[in-house]
Amino acid sequence: MGTESPRIAVVVPSWNCLGDLRECLASLDAQTGVELEVVVVDNGSSDGSVAFLQQHGIKHVPLPRNLGFAAAVNLGIEMTTTEMVATLNSDTVLEPGALAELYRTLAGDPGLGGVQPRILSLKRGVRLDPEDPEARIYSLGQALTLDGRAREDGIGQPQGERGYEAREIFGVCGAACMFRRDMLRQVGGFEESYFAFYEDVEMNVRARIAGWRFRLVPTAVVWHVGNAAWHTGFDRPDAENARLVARNRISTQVRFMPLSALPRIAAVEVGAMFRAALARRFVLTSAGKVAALVRLPQLLRIRRRLRREGDLALAQTWLGESHRSPTEVVRHPVPPVGTPPPA
Repeated sequence: MGTESPRIAVVVPSWNCLGDLRECLASLDAQTGVELEVVVVDNGSSDGSVAFLQQHGIKHVPLPRNLGFAAAVNLGIEMTTTEMVATLNSDTVLEPGALAELYRTLAGDPGLGGVQPRILSLKRGVRLDPEDPEARIYSLGQALTLDGRAREDGIGQPQGERGYEAREIFGVCGAACMFRRDMLRQVGGFEESYFAFYEDVEMNVRARIAGWRFRLVPTAVVWHVGNAAWHTGFDRPDAENARLVARNRISTQVRFMPLSALPRIAAVEVGAMFRAALARRFVLTSAGKVAALVRLPQLLRIRRRLRREGDLALAQTWLGESHRSPTEVVRHPVPPVGTPPPA
C-alpha cells in the first residue's frame, strides 16, 4: 500500500495580476508528491481575476478593497487547517517538486518555524533553467543588519555554478515560503498594520525571539518577478513603495532595537536621507519616516509590552551588539534566542 501524499495549504494573495496569477496557479497544478489546498485571496482586483477564479473553480476570497499583503495572507491562513502552510506571491512560478522539498525539511525538524526555497529572479517571457549559472538570485534567505535593515541574501547576484547547501537563515522571504502552523499560532501571524513590505521581517524577529528557527532549502526552486502587483495598484507605485518601506523599517527598529543602538540607527538614517536627496527620492522616503513617527506612541506601547514580557531583552542579545558594524549582516543568530519550542 502506497503512502499518502502530505496535504499542504497554499495561500496566494493577489491584486490586479491576472497574467502572473495564471502562471503561478499552473505551476501549483504541476507540483508532485503533495496534495494541495490552494486559497487565493483577491485584494479587490479590477482586472477580471475574480471571474477567472470562479470560472475555474479555484477556492478564493474576494475582498471589496485592498487590505494589503499581511491581512490577505492572515485571512487565507485562517481559512485552512493543515499543519504546514505555504505563502506565495501571485508573481511566483514554482519548479516541479518545490513544495514537496520544502515540506520534507519542515516536517523533519520540529524546531523549524519555516523554510524557504532558492528564489530566482524571473523576467517575464524569459525563464532560464533553474541551474543556469546566469540566473539571478532573488533571495537565499532574509538577512538583517544590526541597525534593523532587512535584505534578501544574494539578491541580484548570478547564482554561478556552485551548489547551495541547506543552511539556517535569519528568516524567510514572504514571497515564497512554508510555515509551521504552530509557529504562526504562537507569534500571531503577520502584522497587518504594515500593509505591505517588512511584514515578513517583523514576524521573523518575533518568531526568532520565541525560539523558532528558519532554514533555506536550495533544492526547492521558485521564480519571482518582484512587486508585480504594486505596479498596477497605485498611481505612483514607486512613491508608495518607498513610503511603506521607510515607515515599516523604522516601525520595526522602534519595536525591537535596543536603546544603545539608536545613535548608529540615526547615523545610518541621516546618511540614507542624504543619498535619497541626491537621487531625488527625499520626499518619498521622508513621508514614510514621518508616518512612522506619527505612530510612535503606539510603537512605544508595543515596546513596553515586549519589555514586560522579557522579549525585548532577548531581541537585544543579537540585535544590540554595539561593538559590531551597524551594516554588518546577521544571517542567523547563533545560538537562537528564546526557549526552543517543544518537540
